[in-house]
Amino acid sequence: MSSPKLFVVSGPSGCGKTTIAGEILRRHPDMKFSVSATTRPRRQGEVNGKDYLFITKKEFEEKIHRGGLVEWENIYGEYYGTLKSEVDRAAKSGHPIIFDVDVKGALSIKSRYSDQAVIIFIKPPSIEALLDRLRNRRTETPSELARRSERFKMELERSKDFDYCVVNHILETAITDVDNIIRKNL
Repeated sequence: MSSPKLFVVSGPSGCGKTTIAGEILRRHPDMKFSVSATTRPRRQGEVNGKDYLFITKKEFEEKIHRGGLVEWENIYGEYYGTLKSEVDRAAKSGHPIIFDVDVKGALSIKSRYSDQAVIIFIKPPSIEALLDRLRNRRTETPSELARRSERFKMELERSKDFDYCVVNHILETAITDVDNIIRKNL
């Protein structure tokens, strides 16, 4: 049996990757979602085990030490990463897997899983549109917004290292573009 395809949706915070990944899961009920782990506080409405696996910094650092992560990063003092056990669990199902991770995480998954992974960069129509989206979702403080905007340049520069780049100017069009990429690569 061949390994399932790993589809990684990535891009700057606020680019729409989570919304796109959610719609892809709705359109492909056989696809599994790789739930990322984080040490950041849970936002209102988030469900542990569905949106993220919320764990302590101590637990996360133990997983780093034991090699239990496919990829991880410390962003603004909080850890984010993909547990190897989650990927293995999803892969055992034989179904394709979709990831919603940051840019460095996507590149780490591509490096580790090579041709099995298809990495898709979700690009905002402009930096200003991205900042507007972040302001409108009201989940970041002004200082967090400033830190995120500093990171945008690095993330946008890395888009050239991805298999595909989809501009999310009109959400439905971006979803269709990502869906077409997935269908082409299944």
